[in-house]
Amino acid sequence: MTAPRPESWIRVTPAGLHVEPGGFHIDPNRMVERAVITHGHADHARPGNFHVLATLQAVRYGETLRIGEVEVRLVPAGHVLGSAQIVLDWRGCRVVVSGDYKRRPDPTCAPFEPVRCDLFITEATFGLPVFRHPPDGHEIDKLLHSRSLFPERVHLVGAYSLGKCQRVLALLRRQGYDAPIYLHGAHLAMTELYQRFGLDFGELRPALGRPKKELEGQILLAPPGATGDGWAAKLPDPLVAMASGWMRVKQRAKQFGVELPLVISDHADWDELCQTMREVEAPEIWVTHGNEEALIRQAELYGLRARALSLVGFEDDEA
Repeated sequence: MTAPRPESWIRVTPAGLHVEPGGFHIDPNRMVERAVITHGHADHARPGNFHVLATLQAVRYGETLRIGEVEVRLVPAGHVLGSAQIVLDWRGCRVVVSGDYKRRPDPTCAPFEPVRCDLFITEATFGLPVFRHPPDGHEIDKLLHSRSLFPERVHLVGAYSLGKCQRVLALLRRQGYDAPIYLHGAHLAMTELYQRFGLDFGELRPALGRPKKELEGQILLAPPGATGDGWAAKLPDPLVAMASGWMRVKQRAKQFGVELPLVISDHADWDELCQTMREVEAPEIWVTHGNEEALIRQAELYGLRARALSLVGFEDDEA
């Protein structure tokens, strides 16, 4: 029996990617009856769905469930804590929906697991050859060097609450920084969740209510939106840094008033996207949310069939 072509059972609908023989959507952009979620960022995990399947909530990595006619398995995506690729098997055809993923080692989440498949659906957030992320340690060293140059200033690092904040904390500790690290209130609950899963970030202190003198020379992590508001103006001469793959683009750094750009991303860069396409050995690649055209062209140079999905509703600001 010939396996069905992926496009015969996985389709793009107004609500997003729909797996027809399973009767569910993956990361839907609106309320649906059944949803399978790759990870907890708001552009992938929207509220209101009636039935939801995700890690940290309903299914463990590697556990296979049957939804309708489809076998569904979640494997690590390496993006943030609990992030997963969705492995779908139906009538001899295997499809992997990667969600957001990265390939760099990260002590705060399980590493990406390549899965051989017939179709690989990949993001392309940094799907241009110009995006080649530097080593994480190099960027953390930039932060620590700046702190030594400006010991009277608080180093205010913009980092998203789920994943990026905790990764920066872990990287700082790995580089030998053992002083207390201060957190904006928006980061506290999510970091406590990571701690409940066994992550140790050393001494952390809430930034709220601290006297200016105490914060001089310290590192303080806050949501990107907080680095330029009235709250930040109350800090002792803040030096604004930002941890994001977009800090490779000087105009982005200038747009956010960033004095110290830190190219630390939770997404695969160009080389890692290309590496992943080769490793999964899928003859067909579908590309979504990002720089689709360049990655499609590269897939075609590898001799693969490739197309753009052009799914809507996915943001790249947390990259």
